[in-house]
Amino acid sequence: MKLQPLDPFHPEALALLKASDDFHAALYPAESNHLLDPAALLPPQVLLLGAHAEDGRLLGMGAVRRCEAAGTRYVELKRFFVRDDARGRGVAAALLQALEAAARAEGFACARLETGIHQPEALRFYRAAGYQDCGPFGDYAPDPLSVFMEKPL
Repeated sequence: MKLQPLDPFHPEALALLKASDDFHAALYPAESNHLLDPAALLPPQVLLLGAHAEDGRLLGMGAVRRCEAAGTRYVELKRFFVRDDARGRGVAAALLQALEAAARAEGFACARLETGIHQPEALRFYRAAGYQDCGPFGDYAPDPLSVFMEKPL
């Protein structure tokens, strides 16, 4: 598996983003979906990484968005999604480790995320990686369908 920066407008990236959008739309109402569109995934504010198979096929993606609120700098995990046929093969873990390492290298001390209550696999994955529940952050409002998490880097 090869991890590298990903253009959100690449056809494979757009297809994976659509799959993610469809997945989330089936679970949550629009007002509880906090998905960034492709234009919001561009540098320099965001680092989007793709995980590619040996044959070059895109297996998954994840991003960190650089944020600052009330004098606190942190990264937010966004658009984390792995193709159904690539799950259980370490793709998500590899992406998460690479994104956290990139954030640490830039001097960020905290990573945060928002995910949903109807995604038990995601919740288990993030908790196993050391993320703990926290309150809403940034522009998020409290939402009974959202789970907010953070991890010191």
